[in-house]
Amino acid sequence: MSQDRVPQQGVPIQAVRMIRFYPNPATTFINIEPQKAMARGYSFQVYNFLGKKVADLQEVTSRTRIDLTNFSRGIYIYQLKDATGKVVESGKFQVEK
Repeated sequence: MSQDRVPQQGVPIQAVRMIRFYPNPATTFINIEPQKAMARGYSFQVYNFLGKKVADLQEVTSRTRIDLTNFSRGIYIYQLKDATGKVVESGKFQVEK
């Protein structure tokens, strides 16, 4: 096995993302696209940097667009949850206005 495939101690291995999330930074909208076929029941939430939920999508489809018209400039956290409510992916994005 080559050395570039062996993780170094203390260096995290990058997890495979379940969704493609773009553009980032964003101004007017954000697109969410599953990277592969997902079972029904996945939900998607967006929180502002103070922890207040600002968007809640109960069903993630093949391509979902979130309108950012009412979002203020700043950093937002997203969470993708499975049908049981377990967070399976999270990340952040920036809104520029």
